[in-house]
Amino acid sequence: MRKVLAPLATLIFVAVMNAASSIYEIPLVDIDGNETTLAEHKGKVMLIVNVASKCGYTKQYDGLEKLYDQYKDQGVVVLGFPCNQFGGQEPGTEAEIEEFCRLTFGVSFPMYSKIDVNGPDRHPLYQHLAGENSPFPGKISWNFNKFLVGKDGAILHRYPSKVEPLSDELLTDLKAAL
Repeated sequence: MRKVLAPLATLIFVAVMNAASSIYEIPLVDIDGNETTLAEHKGKVMLIVNVASKCGYTKQYDGLEKLYDQYKDQGVVVLGFPCNQFGGQEPGTEAEIEEFCRLTFGVSFPMYSKIDVNGPDRHPLYQHLAGENSPFPGKISWNFNKFLVGKDGAILHRYPSKVEPLSDELLTDLKAAL
């Protein structure tokens, strides 16, 4: 059975990637379990972040929310993608993650269901962002890596975890993308 499922999973992945010719068409599931895409954010500057609730960088939720609040009216959206691949630092359910983010950091930016950002089950979004055809290919190193995506869906920059959301580096790039 496993010998049949592995090739089938690969075929499905390839079909999804071929069908999703742009970042806006990649199938996603939001934190509430609704199927969606990034199409509603077309024409906006997107900051896509793999997040975790029990990480040394978790305090960056505060900066991400401040950035979102400060720039959302100018066409910027922060998008959070929980991931449990780094030290098991996102063990909760989607409901627990959402509650933690809302109550602890006042998160109001869009959050999505938990995904893998590396390995054989890497989500198609992260295959697009960091796969071999990306301008910034390679493994995601840890929680709170960030990708800045332009209004046209082009991947503009990739930032490691240590780059704070309100850092001069990120804000300079974000303002230039506006």
